[in-house]
Amino acid sequence: MPMFYFDYYYLILILPAMLIAMWAQAKVSGTFGKYSQVRSARGFTAAQVARQILDDNGLQQVRIEGIRGNLTDHYDPTSNTVRLSDSVYNSTSIASIGVAAHEVGHAIQHAENYAPMKLRGAIIPITNIGSRLAIPLILLGFLFSPGLVTLGIILFSTVTVFQLVTLPVEFNASSRALATLEADGFLYGEELDGARKVLSAAALTYVAALIVSAAQLLRLVLLANSRRRD
Repeated sequence: MPMFYFDYYYLILILPAMLIAMWAQAKVSGTFGKYSQVRSARGFTAAQVARQILDDNGLQQVRIEGIRGNLTDHYDPTSNTVRLSDSVYNSTSIASIGVAAHEVGHAIQHAENYAPMKLRGAIIPITNIGSRLAIPLILLGFLFSPGLVTLGIILFSTVTVFQLVTLPVEFNASSRALATLEADGFLYGEELDGARKVLSAAALTYVAALIVSAAQLLRLVLLANSRRRD
């Protein structure tokens, strides 16, 4: 197969996957933007809700910090810290409360040694190696050695596995968040439905990331097979 050759696999696999990812990102941004304008009736800030849920679960040692950016919220298991973005931390919106409760869900998963979260954490080092080295190895393999292509594909597959394992971690955190917000009375009725829509939209971005990764992996396998036939 010529090195410079029209990549039909990119057209039929990667381009649709990237369009799905762009749609998912637009969906989460739009949904968050809509429900960030809806204030919760009880008037708690997202940080206050996060602190209360953590304390109720015996996780007083978990810190809550602000972090710059928009939708940069995350839980850091290495420092046992929930970080809430500028648009979330002091907000009383149902969107922000949903996001904060979701990140607290990750802290609870960590405390309970939730198996998918442990697995995801365990494969992060090899995933980082795979994401950096896979494509260079494949390109070198096309030039010099089919063995390098195979190694590169194996390394890239770890990225896809990581995206796959991420799904139950994220879905479970959202499920925990919504159940807690309802049980503890932080959100009611339509407020809870709004938070559910925000978290469901956010989940789409993880599904889209898996689709993109799987499409790229399939493309690489097909390219490698075409190369071998030539």
